[in-house]
Amino acid sequence: MIGIVDYNAGNITSVERALENLEIKYIRSKNPADFSECDKLIFPGVGDAAYAMKQLEETGLGKFLQEWAKENKPLLGICLGSQIIFDYSEEGDTKCLGLIPGKIVHMEKLMANVPDSKNYKIPHMGYNNVTMVNGGCKLFNTLDDDTDFYFVHSYVIQPDDSNVIRGIADYGIKVPACIQKGNILAFQFHPEKSGKRGLELLRNFCEATINEKGDLTC
Repeated sequence: MIGIVDYNAGNITSVERALENLEIKYIRSKNPADFSECDKLIFPGVGDAAYAMKQLEETGLGKFLQEWAKENKPLLGICLGSQIIFDYSEEGDTKCLGLIPGKIVHMEKLMANVPDSKNYKIPHMGYNNVTMVNGGCKLFNTLDDDTDFYFVHSYVIQPDDSNVIRGIADYGIKVPACIQKGNILAFQFHPEKSGKRGLELLRNFCEATINEKGDLTC
């Protein structure tokens, strides 16, 4: 059973539809107790980091996610969910969940020294290729390298340890697109909006196991 964390962020319905298309059982809830029978969680979202953290605090979902991660259970963050698993976001000067050390910064700051930065619109929107780095992520093994996925974001993940970056997209800067640290996986892109390849990646997550090293694997 897959749990979808509902904290009043956008785009959660798209994840539901993707799992229905894959015929994967799921539960969507704002109540941590409802996830007791789940073996994996998907933490999606589109919106503002400060608002999202307020919702997580008010519902108890923030503390629940921190405990879930500590118990080495699989967790997938998507878009906003991929960002607020880190320590801090510049968006709203927001303290986040702290599941992986690092911060979230505005793309404009990172592109300040890019010679042709005017050619890159912010937000980064549309399809872009994701290239594996640092050994890649095993959930991508059924896909070709440089597969394209759909992005919409203005803020960029900046982990303290660059080794957790497993996939990047080139947008004038190297955008961390896939993050993995043990049982925690994060996609800056939207697999649920990326066609058949995105659905395949979601299926791989839903069917993944934790190996002897504590990492998610097919």
